[in-house]
Amino acid sequence: MAQPAAPWRSGLLARILGGTWCLLYVAGQVCGDQSQGAVFLREFTLIRRESLHEDFLSDLLNSHKTEDSSSRTARSEEDRDGLWDAWGPWSECSRTCGGGASYSLRRCLSSKSCEGRNIRYRTCSNVDCPPEAGDFRAQQCSAHNDVKHHGQFYEWLPVSNDPDNPCSLKCQAKGTALVVELAPKVLDGTRCYTESLDMCISGLCQIVGCDHQLGSTVKEDNCGVCNGDGSSCRLVRGQYKSQLSATKLDDTVVAIPYGSRHVRLVLKGPDHLYLETKTLQGAKGENSLSSTGTFLVDNSSVDFQKFPDKEILRMAGPLTADFIVKIRNSGPADSTVQFIFYQPIIHRWRETDFFPCSATCGGGYQLTSAECYDLRSNRVVADQYCHYYPENIKPKPKLQECNLDPCPASDGYKQIMPYDLYHPLPRWEATPWTACSSSCGGGVQSRAVSCVEEDIQGHVTSVEEWKCMYTPKMPIVQPCNIFDCPKWLAQEWSPCTVTCGQGLRYRVVLCIDHRGMHTGGCSPKTKPHIKEECVIPTPCYKPKEKLPVEAKLPWYKQAQELEEGAAVSEEPSFIPEAWSACTVTCGMGTQVRIVRCQVLLSFSQSVADLPVDECEGPKPASQRACYAGPCNGEVPEFNPEETGGFFGDLQDFDELYDWEYEGFTKCSESCGGGVQEAVVSCLNKQTREPADENLCVASRRPPQLLKSCSLDPCPARWEIGKWSPCSLTCGVGLQTRDVFCSHLLSREMNETVILADELCRQPKPSTVQACNRFNCPPAWYPAQWQLCSRTCGGGIQKREVLCKQRMADGSFLELPETFCSASKPVSQQACKKDDCPSEWLLSDWTECSTSCGEGTQTRSAICRKVLKTGVSAIVNSSLCPPLPFSSSIRPCMLATCARPGRPSTKHSPHIAAARKVYIQTRRQRKLHFVVGGFAYLLPKTAVVLRCPTRRFRKPLITWEKDGQHLISSAHVTVAPFGYLKIHRLKPSDAGIYTCSAGPAREQFVIKLIGGNRKLVGRPLSLRSEEDALAVRKANPKEALQTHKHQNGIFSNGSKAEKRGITADPGSRYDDLVSRLLEQGGWPGELLASWEVQDSTERNTSSEEDQNAEQALLHLPFTMVTEQKRLDDILRNLSQQPEELRDVYSKHLVAQLAQEIFRSHLEHQDVLLKPSERRTPPVAIPPHKHVSGFSSSLRTSSSGEAAGGSRRPHRKPTILRKISAAQQLSASEVVTHLGQTVALASGTLSVLLHCEAIGNPRPTISWARNGEEVQFSDRILLQPDDSLQILAPVEADVGFYTCNATNALGYDSVSIAVTLAGKPLVKTSRVTVINTEEPAITVDVGSTVKTVRGVNVTINCQVAGVPEAEVTWFRNKSKLGSPHHLHEGSLLLTDVSSSDQGLYSCRAANLHGELTENSQLLILDPPQVPTQLEDIRALLSATGPNLPSVLTSPLGTHLVLDPGNSALLGCPIKGHPTPNITWFHGGQPVASVTGLTHHILAAGQILQVANLSGGSQGEFSCLAQNEAGTLVQKASLVIQDYWWSVDRLATCSASCGNRGVQQPRLRCLLNSTEVSPAHCAGKVRPAVQPIACNRRDCPSRWMVTSWSACTRSCGGGVQTRRVTCQKLKASGISTPVSNDMCTQLAKRPVDTQACNQQLCVEWAFSSWGQCNGPCIGPRLAVQHRQVFCQTRDGITLPSEQCSALPRPVSTQNCWSEACSVHWRVSLWTLCTATCGNYGFQSRRVECVHARTNKAVPEHLCSWGPRPANWQRCNITPCENMECRDTTRYCEKVKQLKLCQLSQFKSRCCGTCGKA
Repeated sequence: MAQPAAPWRSGLLARILGGTWCLLYVAGQVCGDQSQGAVFLREFTLIRRESLHEDFLSDLLNSHKTEDSSSRTARSEEDRDGLWDAWGPWSECSRTCGGGASYSLRRCLSSKSCEGRNIRYRTCSNVDCPPEAGDFRAQQCSAHNDVKHHGQFYEWLPVSNDPDNPCSLKCQAKGTALVVELAPKVLDGTRCYTESLDMCISGLCQIVGCDHQLGSTVKEDNCGVCNGDGSSCRLVRGQYKSQLSATKLDDTVVAIPYGSRHVRLVLKGPDHLYLETKTLQGAKGENSLSSTGTFLVDNSSVDFQKFPDKEILRMAGPLTADFIVKIRNSGPADSTVQFIFYQPIIHRWRETDFFPCSATCGGGYQLTSAECYDLRSNRVVADQYCHYYPENIKPKPKLQECNLDPCPASDGYKQIMPYDLYHPLPRWEATPWTACSSSCGGGVQSRAVSCVEEDIQGHVTSVEEWKCMYTPKMPIVQPCNIFDCPKWLAQEWSPCTVTCGQGLRYRVVLCIDHRGMHTGGCSPKTKPHIKEECVIPTPCYKPKEKLPVEAKLPWYKQAQELEEGAAVSEEPSFIPEAWSACTVTCGMGTQVRIVRCQVLLSFSQSVADLPVDECEGPKPASQRACYAGPCNGEVPEFNPEETGGFFGDLQDFDELYDWEYEGFTKCSESCGGGVQEAVVSCLNKQTREPADENLCVASRRPPQLLKSCSLDPCPARWEIGKWSPCSLTCGVGLQTRDVFCSHLLSREMNETVILADELCRQPKPSTVQACNRFNCPPAWYPAQWQLCSRTCGGGIQKREVLCKQRMADGSFLELPETFCSASKPVSQQACKKDDCPSEWLLSDWTECSTSCGEGTQTRSAICRKVLKTGVSAIVNSSLCPPLPFSSSIRPCMLATCARPGRPSTKHSPHIAAARKVYIQTRRQRKLHFVVGGFAYLLPKTAVVLRCPTRRFRKPLITWEKDGQHLISSAHVTVAPFGYLKIHRLKPSDAGIYTCSAGPAREQFVIKLIGGNRKLVGRPLSLRSEEDALAVRKANPKEALQTHKHQNGIFSNGSKAEKRGITADPGSRYDDLVSRLLEQGGWPGELLASWEVQDSTERNTSSEEDQNAEQALLHLPFTMVTEQKRLDDILRNLSQQPEELRDVYSKHLVAQLAQEIFRSHLEHQDVLLKPSERRTPPVAIPPHKHVSGFSSSLRTSSSGEAAGGSRRPHRKPTILRKISAAQQLSASEVVTHLGQTVALASGTLSVLLHCEAIGNPRPTISWARNGEEVQFSDRILLQPDDSLQILAPVEADVGFYTCNATNALGYDSVSIAVTLAGKPLVKTSRVTVINTEEPAITVDVGSTVKTVRGVNVTINCQVAGVPEAEVTWFRNKSKLGSPHHLHEGSLLLTDVSSSDQGLYSCRAANLHGELTENSQLLILDPPQVPTQLEDIRALLSATGPNLPSVLTSPLGTHLVLDPGNSALLGCPIKGHPTPNITWFHGGQPVASVTGLTHHILAAGQILQVANLSGGSQGEFSCLAQNEAGTLVQKASLVIQDYWWSVDRLATCSASCGNRGVQQPRLRCLLNSTEVSPAHCAGKVRPAVQPIACNRRDCPSRWMVTSWSACTRSCGGGVQTRRVTCQKLKASGISTPVSNDMCTQLAKRPVDTQACNQQLCVEWAFSSWGQCNGPCIGPRLAVQHRQVFCQTRDGITLPSEQCSALPRPVSTQNCWSEACSVHWRVSLWTLCTATCGNYGFQSRRVECVHARTNKAVPEHLCSWGPRPANWQRCNITPCENMECRDTTRYCEKVKQLKLCQLSQFKSRCCGTCGKA
């Protein structure tokens, strides 16, 4: 900011201002630094005005007045005289911003006075001050605020724009009218006037231009550009007329864009202006302009004046926002607004920098281009934006030479080829012009122009446009056919054909083009009529008392239009309708018509009727006279004068001439039924020569005689409908029309038949065409609305609205919003204006009610509804869905409260659960249980369930059933101290009960037992699935625990798990308990220890039930066992093979029953008295899981042996011994199947036991590693089928398999013998191929080939001590756990090709590891591929013109001619690739005799040649591979063609006596109609036509053929007769009344003009001089004019004479000037001695043969021009030194093009270094 200062005041002021003040004495001494001999005035220097030396002042003033620009920039010429010292340095600027002044001084070195100035000035600090800096003049006034004026302090304000002395400091005291000159001069740099750049320097106002230079007169143009030419903006002026209404209270006048200047609007009328603004940042504003004044609107100054009848708005600009000027309705009258402003052209061309040089040395060129730049967004945009403004002229590219340094080893050939040794300069190349858009009246045509470059081989490639910018680009659009379209030209009317009454007159109407030639192309719709009626107002009879009156010829009378075809226009005009019929049928009558005043409404393209007084000019007549011919008895007037007095009276005239028939006219139609008329002539009876028809009496004329002709139907032709309206009004739309092939049967009945398009021979006219191909004006295009922001309760939805322009090519150009003048559609709207359903609004949970231990938390809920307005309302809670109790209260658990005297310990709550299973066997009233177990109970029992907790308050315990919160009811009681009581169990009580104590949860499962000792299923509930889901969601931890527990039970592979089903955790023991309840054979020795307790509930329905009930009566009331015991049983069962599991489970259940009895007995012993105790007869063996079971099985087996004859037959089963692997160190090892033996160094003997059951008794055999054991003195088979190995060695290691076999089947189990516990894997070396089974199981080591979708299990049975761990790999990558099953097996479900690979099983333990592999191959059985393109292409390539067919499983069909060849394709896919075998009639094609065939493409194609009857039939291809087979079939049918007589064709006529129907012949092949050409050689059946439609025809107009024209050229007339005839069924045509035909069709015309062409001939001038172009040696061309003219000598366009042979207009002649020839110089030296790129040039010129001087080359163009350069020395270079052969190699290297072959060789030197 400029530092404020003021002229001389007290020292205080000087110190305040921080300036330096210096007193200059009259003696001329100066203060300051004297060393330099010059005075340097510091910034804001204060000088006493009265102390300045007069000379100094005068110098100061003179120098200022006469300073010129040279003093600012260079030393003046006066410096040279040596009297002046050099100019001193420039002083500091008088201001730091806003434009100040700086000066420089010099000293006079002479004792005399020096001429000139000792001070000079320049402007400085020409940058705008910040807004807060304030006005510089105001700062100088305010500096006097602390100096008293007349003893008083004032606050001084500046007085600006003083016209008398603008550079004095005049200030006004604030709040008063006091104005004082506080200083005679303002500081240098102060503006003279507020709106000017002129500044005060030394008290004088100096001119400053907009370039901020002193003395400059440069001004800003209207666009605000300094010294501009006004091209950066455009003047916008216009007028707006308000059309406001009660419904539309405001409207937009004009949108004035950002940056506009000199805005002025004047409103006249009662309405009111107001402003809306929008900044570039999108901020919007509004100003109502309520009163007169100057406002700041969005940082733009607005001057507004309001008068009673008008308003004026001015804005100097530039505007800092987009301003929309609007008008508000304030009165009944309309207002007008005139506006004018300069709008900036925001898209301007900007010249680019020079492009890279075209050559790196030796001289190239470089160009600039122009890009379109958006001044608002400061970015480059598409060129279309700049083309929008006509003022924008694209700068022409600049071309300059560059890199002119010579290239190394240059041969100086730059002058021959300046661009490159091998490239001519790039050039513009254009495509041919398109056809003109209009044939006349002005159209446009376009072409594509591109920049191309040609290489040495002549290849032309497209390159960037800037390379061609050294020459102007050729235009791409040009106008065409700008001549006027042809128009109708009507000539004069002829005289009326009568002299009295009503007649006709004619005129010639020609279509004349712009050259005045008679041509075509005029619209038939606008053709003026050529004939009209004329009335001569003289009656056609001769009264005896009057002389005849002859009408004057109206030849020179201006022809008047009687039937004006006036068209409705946008100006009101009279439109007459057609004349009515004459009011009489003979004699004189009248005609009338309606004349309306009408106007065309352009916006709706409709016609409106107006009052008559709205139309200007005379109204056309609405009535006129008419003549309808002579009435009966009247004789037409005959004037003797007209006939030249040749005849006497009327009687003689009648007798001399008479009518006679003379043959028939030509048929009126060529097809479809026409007519011929008998020719009636007026003959001279004496001479028999034809005479004028007027000489014969009209009333004697014989009747018309007609006959039918050309009755054959017309050939098919195209019928074309009208084009539809264009689909778009601009851009590019489409029009369609109907085009169909039709066939006219009869003109009489107007019968037409629509045919197939193929039957019309001519090409089908197009049915679609483009229309309205021009750019649309810019318009708003809204996108689809987005989804609503809310689903209810009132939201908003938005859409994008863009300003776009649809171009003539159908594309869209996006434009700035200012381009669209219409108001912008809304981009945001309200949506979903419906009330939302009521919902609960829950607060946060409160703090826990206690500080330690158990407490509760609550939260409140209010029922809320969001209304359609978006406002939330609180409603009655009954409107919300029921709220669960748990949603509003919950327990909370904090740290345990510290007991007095004890430190606090943090323990979470705990529930003491009992993991037991209870089975109720007899009815009891009430049972008590603890949570954690499973209970299987009888109905109607009362149950009390206890939840014992520690560290938790019992009243806070909550209960759930199946995930649902339980509350007390009549049936279930929830007690406050952790109890739950269920009164009388019923089926719906079954389920999972959960007790929750804070985070601790325990479950209890209740199941019901039915009357038949079966478990009762839970009643199906709709919510059960959801409840289970809810439990899992609400209690993820519990769900996880359950899952873990499940895995514990089923980890060894339950059925459920194998099927992929997750078992229900509450049902895991159901199967075991069911078996326990069904257990019928309770051990007899156990039953003796109980007495019958209760016999009242025995079921005696059957003996079996009775026994079972009897057994149950001896059971305890409730059986109890540990869950762990049942888990062990389930685990053991899961490890058994399927076939043994059932037997095994029965024994385990029996064993479980023993244990339950024993534990019950022990309990009873405690309770019974000693005397009552009984010793059981059988001692219960000590409890050992499987060994006890094993012994019971042995007992069972022996029993079976004893009673074998009675037992049923069953296949063998080997009994397994389940045990962990063990290493036995004894010298003798005895083991059972299922164990692992680890041989140690001291092992002397191994005995392997194998026990099997079955009926018949199975035989036992042994195998090792799959091979039968060879017995020896060391390996023995014992009598009990055990295998003994003595002194085992390493070779004995392996899997020993015991095989048990009988007639029903076999079973086998293995036992592993390892060495020192090393891992061992059971393997198999077989290949398994599976195509049918859904699942297969193999041992590892096998190869598996299977189809897709099969479940494959690979067993990897391992052994080792300790037990070996199994890991699976696929293609050497480790497999995850989901594939594993128990015992190391691998399950692959639903295998596909992605599962194919090598699977490896690795067994590892402490002693080592072992890996075995199995290969899995997926077989694809042969099948038909979905895509058949490949085989079709194969068929096409094999025989392109041969008929072919593809086989299919259902069979296909191909019909062929005898002797043809055919290709049959067999589409197949599969893996491995199937083999294909072809069959014919079930026999392989190779064995079929007489069949010529070839098998191609690996069997996929069968070619059958020379087909005959024996070759036809079914062909099949059999495709087979390991996975299966597929048979596909195709039939070949050899068919001949024959004629078939089919239904009758359409009748040839609809009436009369000529109608016939021809029976239709069809050429058939296999009952299908084919082209008749196929039956060409066959005998046609004889067919007879049948008569049809023999009936009378309706009346119709019959016309004769036209008479000969009365003139051969120049316009004549021809006539024909038109009569109404009726054709009878007999074929005779009779005339009838015209009225009968008029009802059916309009009467045809009977007169027409002919030979309208003018009588013309060719004329020509004499031959011209022989100076045309040379066409040979001394040979040129001479011309003459040939033109067309009338016989009267009037010149016409040449087309008028086109029918006549045209004389020649050119001929050859001898000319000395053409005595020329080509002359060539010698070739220059070759540019290279070897290689591929040497060339040489020579001079070629055209010279005159006699003078030998050069003449223009075009004179020699008749002969070929010799070449002026050629290749040379094209031989390989001996030394293979790598050299660049073009100057562009550095560029090639920069652009990384060295890898391209064309550059690699030409730039091998540079590219070799790369």
